[in-house]
Amino acid sequence: LGVSTRRMDRLVDTLGITSLSKSQVSVMAKDLDTQVEAFRSRPLDAGPYTFVAADALVLKVRENGRVVNVHTLVAVGVNAEGYREILGVDVTSSEDGAGWLAFFRSLVARGLSGVRLVTSDAHAGLVAAIGGTLPGASWQRCRTHCDCKVIT
Repeated sequence: LGVSTRRMDRLVDTLGITSLSKSQVSVMAKDLDTQVEAFRSRPLDAGPYTFVAADALVLKVRENGRVVNVHTLVAVGVNAEGYREILGVDVTSSEDGAGWLAFFRSLVARGLSGVRLVTSDAHAGLVAAIGGTLPGASWQRCRTHCDCKVIT
């Protein structure tokens, strides 16, 4: 996660903890990394996931002393019980077709199945990745990204 000591100090300060050593931050970050990886690699066994929404967020992160943009790919599905579930999160250097394809392949490998509809923006690489990994699923542009025009 690359959590800085200063940032972790601010976080724990809100919890009423007054200070942390670098080794304590390191232990906490390692534990968080383990939990995040377990979440990101867990089996998707609450399917079928008939509806999936996919999108990307652009975030600024500090990497090797520089601030750079990263693209966080996110997929949310509706599970067999009708509840929304975050299916996956992945961070890539750019939002391209190869990144989306790898992301959806990893979801399918973890058990994503039964998808009948995927909504997303019309990013060509994303739409192609959906078609290449989720045969039989329909795609629809989500309302948030729709360029709908109102005629008056």
